[in-house]
Amino acid sequence: MGTAQQIEHAIAGSGRRLTGPRRLLAEALLTLGDHFAAEELLQAAPGVGRATVFRTLRMLQESGLVCQVVMDDGRTVYRLGSDEHHHHVVCSECGAVADIASTRLEKALGAIAVETGYEVDAHRLELYGRCPECRAAATAQPS
Repeated sequence: MGTAQQIEHAIAGSGRRLTGPRRLLAEALLTLGDHFAAEELLQAAPGVGRATVFRTLRMLQESGLVCQVVMDDGRTVYRLGSDEHHHHVVCSECGAVADIASTRLEKALGAIAVETGYEVDAHRLELYGRCPECRAAATAQPS
């Protein structure tokens, strides 16, 4: 996802009107960092209502352009992402988020559905741990 026009196209393609506030949100999304809280998006788009921010985030999640990540402290952040299904690994120290796309993982989740007899409609998976940079920094510190 690289441009506000792509985000605007996704909004329009969802059957919703491309209002002025939604245009502002599309532009503001591109100014935010790798992952951001809804409050940060609200601040980046002055004059846009809180409800509009959350409705637009939900709409973009449904279209696959924004994904939601639950941090290990329970905070919810969002990030522009691919519309391919994926999971996340989250650093519990610095908050870095990396995407995981694993066919082996998807097969295991499919096997769980078969074993339990559930027809799984959706799932989300976040793994938590320390990223390579935080692990390296911890081992480099003198004791």
